Amino acid sequence: MEHIPRSMKQVTPRQLAYLLAGAAGVILFFVLLFFKIVLNNNATLLQLLMLSGVVSLVTYLLFYYALEYFIYRRIKLIYKNIHQIKLPAKSPIVDKVNMDENMIAAVEDEVEAWNSERRATIERYKELEVYRREYIGNVSHELKTPIFVLQAYLETLLDGGIDDSEINYAYVEKSLKNAERLGNIVKDLETIARHEAGQISIRWERFRIADLCKEVFDELEPIAQQTGVVLLFKEGCERQLVVEADREKIRQVLLNLINNGIAYRQTKQPKVWIGWYDMDKSVLVEVTDNGIGIDNQHLPRLFERFYRIDSSRSRESGGSGLGLAIVKHLIEAHRQTIHVRSTPNVGTTFGFLLRQRKSL
Repeated sequence: MEHIPRSMKQVTPRQLAYLLAGAAGVILFFVLLFFKIVLNNNATLLQLLMLSGVVSLVTYLLFYYALEYFIYRRIKLIYKNIHQIKLPAKSPIVDKVNMDENMIAAVEDEVEAWNSERRATIERYKELEVYRREYIGNVSHELKTPIFVLQAYLETLLDGGIDDSEINYAYVEKSLKNAERLGNIVKDLETIARHEAGQISIRWERFRIADLCKEVFDELEPIAQQTGVVLLFKEGCERQLVVEADREKIRQVLLNLINNGIAYRQTKQPKVWIGWYDMDKSVLVEVTDNGIGIDNQHLPRLFERFYRIDSSRSRESGGSGLGLAIVKHLIEAHRQTIHVRSTPNVGTTFGFLLRQRKSL
């Protein structure tokens, strides 16, 4: 959009009408004076001045009328359309056109701001449309796989497999696993929806982070042993630091992060560590593994719903693809941010801060 020169922005409509009328009167005066001298006209200077004054007055009225009724009222209409008939209280564009206000400059600024906002809104809508398509595709894909598998097992049982002692129990067990996976996906989706709607509140309480980490390790120890993963505390994390947070929600965060390390383990001596560090007013909690790691290109989208780095391996682990998205929402509910750093074939570390307290 082309800009009006700054000097013009300082001129109000009434001043502009005065300037144009004055210029017309001066020009007319010198024209008449020229003809008086050349043609030896008998008109006096006073008569010339009076005639020029009358012309100036008429010119002023014409310009004023033209500006008010043919330009500024139309500017007001355009302005109203932009703002959907809702005008700001402090705007110079009011129901009665005020010719002493510099409306052109005000409207130009408003239109430029509106245009910038409109472009930003369009870009945002485009991003949301892409996200919506991806999200719907991901949800349908995640639900489709266990549903089709479950359907295949049940059809086999109905076709006579129920009477075959070699497969009936195994197929029922596999059907149950896929039904549980469907249930987990729906439950995780409901959890995220409630977080985004602000329907889950944080129950602040004080507790020792070491006690919570030990509880989580005890809960996951059977799974770790089955997969050959060793759960360890990092060196130097013996201090009994007290934090203030929602204990159950932080427990869910740690469960998801440690399960993530177990699911993406290396085949040789897989390990997952957890550590906590005194950061003066905060406590830094870190979960580290020596697993397969993550390429840098995936890190910005790691916490998106259903985003998978390796789809086949993720589904083999039985995850819903929503674990890290839930972790992100839970940490943000504590007014904190979760960070991740990773190196392929070396491992991954997730870290977040919690408020520290001196005592329980």
